[in-house]
Amino acid sequence: MRRPYRILFVCLGNICRSPAAEIIFRQQAADSGRVEDFEIDSAGTIGHHAGSPPDSRMSESLGRHGFTVAGQARQILAADLENFDLIVTMDETNLSDVRRLEAGGKAHAEIQPFVSFCRHHDDLRVPDPYYGGQRGFDHVIELLKDGCKGILESLPPR
Repeated sequence: MRRPYRILFVCLGNICRSPAAEIIFRQQAADSGRVEDFEIDSAGTIGHHAGSPPDSRMSESLGRHGFTVAGQARQILAADLENFDLIVTMDETNLSDVRRLEAGGKAHAEIQPFVSFCRHHDDLRVPDPYYGGQRGFDHVIELLKDGCKGILESLPPR
């Protein structure tokens, strides 16, 4: 029996984009009957929000889109690069920060920008909606739904 794919979504504080991606991907995996194929988590490159729930505005937006919100923020650890198969970053800064953790190139995780999995959006990054309005949160959710579907389709059933 093969072990599940271990996927980690990463943004800055782990309160908006990466927990939303985790929640959306978890639901898409369940809807496709593939929940057993994955272990899914999210983290931030900074620890400022560690232990906090997802941002209330993101939670409200996710709820309106039919998603159940759960989770607590945490900071990414160097060990995550060894323990996860795929680490997906929300923007260029997150990608750079995660790659800096890759001391000596010993990590086995594949590190990819989230937007590389999008099929219907051509954004260069998943924008941080934290300082924006409701439209920004809704756009991020649509972008995450697209990219999460792309990730799911790119990984064969286990």
